[in-house]
Amino acid sequence: MSSLFIPSAQAADGGGLLSNPQVLQFAPMIFIFVVFYFLLIRPQQQRARKLRDEQGSLRRGDRIVTAGGIVGVVQATRDDSDEVDVEIAQGVRVKIVRSTITTITSREKTPSAS
Repeated sequence: MSSLFIPSAQAADGGGLLSNPQVLQFAPMIFIFVVFYFLLIRPQQQRARKLRDEQGSLRRGDRIVTAGGIVGVVQATRDDSDEVDVEIAQGVRVKIVRSTITTITSREKTPSAS
């Protein structure tokens, strides 16, 4: 009866952590998570951080594309506001929330005088 509650001593094989079958069962899942992190999660976080920085540094004349597919040129920004005034057609201005901006291209080039 006492042998039921007291585990028998096992000989140490000196194999270390990898000789443990429980660790070996989780090793493929850990490896897959590490691969997913470096190939998918981390690059996506870097792109999102870059886009947030670009959204914060918008200035007049930047061409943008929103999540809805609207293309326009920034006309006015306010540091204290989450909205940006964008001209989507000649004489047509709309207010757009910064977080809906998905692509920001550089300032539109002025045509050179020839």
